[in-house]
Amino acid sequence: MTTATAHPVRHVEHCMGTVFSVDVRSPGVAMSAIVDVVAWLHHVDATFSTYRPDSVISALGRGEIALRDCPAEVREVMQRCDDIAAETHGYFSARAGGDLDPSGYVKGWAIERASDILCAAGSVNHCVNGGGDVQCVGSAAPDRPWRVGIAHPLRVGELAAQVQGSGRFAVATSGSAERGAHITDPHAGRRPTALASVTVIGVDLADVDAYATAAFAMGNDAAAWLGSRDDLQALLIDPDGRQSSSTT
Repeated sequence: MTTATAHPVRHVEHCMGTVFSVDVRSPGVAMSAIVDVVAWLHHVDATFSTYRPDSVISALGRGEIALRDCPAEVREVMQRCDDIAAETHGYFSARAGGDLDPSGYVKGWAIERASDILCAAGSVNHCVNGGGDVQCVGSAAPDRPWRVGIAHPLRVGELAAQVQGSGRFAVATSGSAERGAHITDPHAGRRPTALASVTVIGVDLADVDAYATAAFAMGNDAAAWLGSRDDLQALLIDPDGRQSSSTT
């Protein structure tokens, strides 16, 4: 375990085709912990990137290796993707369209594990953000919670809402605003259009990120499914800009 310092630490890293920011508030951590986080993110990219032909996940997708021969972390991710596919009635899929692509789970998983690295190094107040998906721990300052802005999918530069909280919580948004129409409804085989964005709030980002992807693919069925989960809160925005929340 590294020794925590009294100084906050902030770091920005470009990886996985997006920008990650690490914001450690007081008490801070030794810089070696930030080095470990950066190394972890690049390791995840090297292992799971579907854009890198030399990655393990690319080799697995091409059938060059079997899952049983992959590193334990790949087997763990693929098992959890299968579990979430069952939980979401197939709306989350690491094999949509026939191609192997677990990235709808992997980015949130990588951020959550980065947060765990900071916790192990002594950090009790930090936030790790990857492309707008966020894992928070502790608080931003004494008596001041973390505040996470939710980008409006239809109004560039505007916020649709703000989430605030202390302790451990995660926020993930899926939609077409940031990356275009990249989500497919695995059942219909087409891009969903019933929603502009879905934001899901929970505890652990790996699952929350995947649930947001699944809910967006569900379209009109998303509110009912999210409402059945007592561990999640959600904000749904339709293509006309109307907002609805899903809480139990």
